[in-house]
Amino acid sequence: MAEALRVILLVALAAAALTTAALVLAWWMEPVRRMRRALLKSLGATPEAEALSPAEGRAAGLDFDGAQVAVLWNRGASGLVYAFEEIDGGEIIVDGHVVARVRRGETRKSLDILAPDAEQVVLRLMFGDARHPEFELALWDATLPVQTSSPGEALRLGRRWLSHLEALLKG
Repeated sequence: MAEALRVILLVALAAAALTTAALVLAWWMEPVRRMRRALLKSLGATPEAEALSPAEGRAAGLDFDGAQVAVLWNRGASGLVYAFEEIDGGEIIVDGHVVARVRRGETRKSLDILAPDAEQVVLRLMFGDARHPEFELALWDATLPVQTSSPGEALRLGRRWLSHLEALLKG
C-alpha cells in the first residue's frame, strides 16, 4: 500500500513539474515578451520608446543613448537597426488617410482628429534605405480578435512617436 502511494505521489509530482515547465515556457514565449527581448537584443539597451503589434509580429523601438531605432518583423526574428541620421520621418495613418506627418526638411503636419471609431491606426516610419524605405506598424486594428488598447490610445502613442521623431530630425 505504501509503495502504491509513493508511486501516485511521484506521478503527481512529475505532472506538477511538467505543468510548471509548460507554463513558464508559455510565459517566456508570449509574443509581447519575445518582441521586447528582440528589441533589447537589437538595440543593446532597453528602448526608451516602443511600439508593439503582437498580432502582426512587428515592433519598433527608439534608443536615445545609442542614437538608433530598431524595427522588427516575423515576431522579432527579423529586423533592422538604423542610426538616427537614417530616419527621414514618420506618419500616422487612420483608415488609409495620413493624418499627421513629420519629415526631414518639412514642417510638421499636426494631428487634428480624434477618431474614436477608427478601424485602423498605423504608424509609418520612413528611412533613407533604398531596400527598406518604410516600415508600417498597426497601433490599432479593429479586425483583430483581441485588442489591447483603443483607437485613442493608439493615436496618443503615434503622437508620442512623431514628437520623438521631430526632435530627432531637428537635432
